[in-house]
Amino acid sequence: MPLHPPGSDPARTMEEDLEQLVTLERLGFEEAWIGEHFTAEWENIPCPDLFIARALGATRTMKLGTGVSCLPNHNPLMLAQRIAQLDQLARGRFYWGVGSGGFPGDFELFGVNPQTGEQREITRAALDLILDIWNNPKPGLYESKYWRFRIPEPQEEIGLRLHLRPYQRPHPPIGVAGVTPKSETLALAGERGYIPMSINFVPARILATHWDAVEAGARRTGRRADRAVWRIARDVYVAETTERARRDVLAGTLARDWREYFLPLLRKIKMLDLVKVDPAMPDSAVSLEYLLDHIWIVGDPDTVAGKLDRLGRDVGGFGTLLVIAHEWEPREAWVRSMTLLTERVLARTP
Repeated sequence: MPLHPPGSDPARTMEEDLEQLVTLERLGFEEAWIGEHFTAEWENIPCPDLFIARALGATRTMKLGTGVSCLPNHNPLMLAQRIAQLDQLARGRFYWGVGSGGFPGDFELFGVNPQTGEQREITRAALDLILDIWNNPKPGLYESKYWRFRIPEPQEEIGLRLHLRPYQRPHPPIGVAGVTPKSETLALAGERGYIPMSINFVPARILATHWDAVEAGARRTGRRADRAVWRIARDVYVAETTERARRDVLAGTLARDWREYFLPLLRKIKMLDLVKVDPAMPDSAVSLEYLLDHIWIVGDPDTVAGKLDRLGRDVGGFGTLLVIAHEWEPREAWVRSMTLLTERVLARTP
């Protein structure tokens, strides 16, 4: 995302986020997705492309992605240029994650009414337009309720034209994030062969509908969906013993971030049902201990490996685990957790 409490120093926290990426690359992590949030102070990066441009110089092999560019927030022409330039800088180390957004404040900021579902229409229209601009930028007026721009006639003799295209052709790999059951954006991923990504706080019953949406979209266009490209995000913490791991998260950053941010946010937007293994559960049952037992992946290496194995069985298989970034304190315990995850958990997990 990453995550930092309101009032944090942006310069310091973003430097710490960069240091996390460097550590994770050293441990063998292959990719990182950076969120875009304008009105969520906990998620401190409104411009993930700028952060990624900085991170490219601090890393060597890790692929970096927007997680995600919320398309209703942007003029498609401007975003097309920024993403194309970023992909040129990355030279193959870039994924472009896209989505329709979900923060009420961001919708208000950009004049989008989520009650009508228009954010999804904007997302499809903007995405198609950006891909067209990259493939064949035709001169003329481009106008809708949400944007207006004109691509000028080229003057080839003196090199005046809209010229920049992505480094990866025809475009960088595109990822699409899903949250709600039977997510329409994940159906789009299936339709077009994009990377499907599922959010960190939904249980297996909703994750299963995410894959159903991917497969339904794939069937509409005659594609075959491949579970190996599916990313599932989780909150993960590993310690030498399960007792220590549980104690660390309940007394530390993970519990703080859920207690002070995720749970109040989900209650406010009336989406707390998303974290329930049983929709009939009362809201009061969604406690930190419930999350520890049913949503988070926490324990010693054997316990965490078993939970990941079960998650894979419950959803029918997936390809990549995305671990949510928190402001872990003490940092040494986080480094140990990620080391145990890579060396003693993922090394033995199918």
